[in-house]
Amino acid sequence: MGRLSDKIILITGAARGQGAAEAVLCAAEGATVFIADILDAEGEALAAKIAAEGGRASYHHLDVSDELGWSKITTEIEKQHGRLDGLVNNAGILSGTPLEATELSEWNRVIGINLTGAFLGIKHCAALLRRVRGSSIVNVGSLAAMTGVAQTAYGASKWGIRGLTKSAAVSLAPDGIRVNIVHPGMIDTPIVPNDPKMKAAVIRGTPLQRMGLPVDIAQTVLFLLSADASFLTGVDIEVDGGVLNGLHPAMYG
Repeated sequence: MGRLSDKIILITGAARGQGAAEAVLCAAEGATVFIADILDAEGEALAAKIAAEGGRASYHHLDVSDELGWSKITTEIEKQHGRLDGLVNNAGILSGTPLEATELSEWNRVIGINLTGAFLGIKHCAALLRRVRGSSIVNVGSLAAMTGVAQTAYGASKWGIRGLTKSAAVSLAPDGIRVNIVHPGMIDTPIVPNDPKMKAAVIRGTPLQRMGLPVDIAQTVLFLLSADASFLTGVDIEVDGGVLNGLHPAMYG
């Protein structure tokens, strides 16, 4: 406990799912957490829950694709704390539309949230992160950033955030800011369809024989935010139960 003691951490897409698990864990480890999302009721409820359990958290409405929104939240963080120790670009949306059926509006929305949102977060938070030697940015990618997928807009956005991570790691290293990326496999969150057959197929294809849980991602994010990862930057970490490494033998039976 206490690995983020007195740290100021901003997490996007944090009202539910992986982001909420990250917020709860970071608060439990001593951080003051800024919960950012567009799901106001859920975000406010999560902040209240963390506070009731003795943690420090506040909710802030943020559409990550809106640059003005980023200006507002970073101004608020500066006013309250004068610095930022960690940014988690967790916000993202799914899109399963095949290439030729993808409308430009859908493409722009997916890229805007999944990729441009992370870019804007890094751009606007860099000045605050620079005030803390050893600060950290954690981007949330996907296994779709490590291999080809049929979901064109989603796959492109995740390959994009992987490239952004590599470039930002090089650009910000002289300032002592670390930038890494976590690639979740299939995680059981509210945005995953509640389809027992689909989930059973995922489990069959996962060497560790279960779906991932939000806390699995949160624990990896916590590690990358903490001093335990002080010599890691530009790193990909797949949290997928072994899927990328190889299919489970059950898939061949």
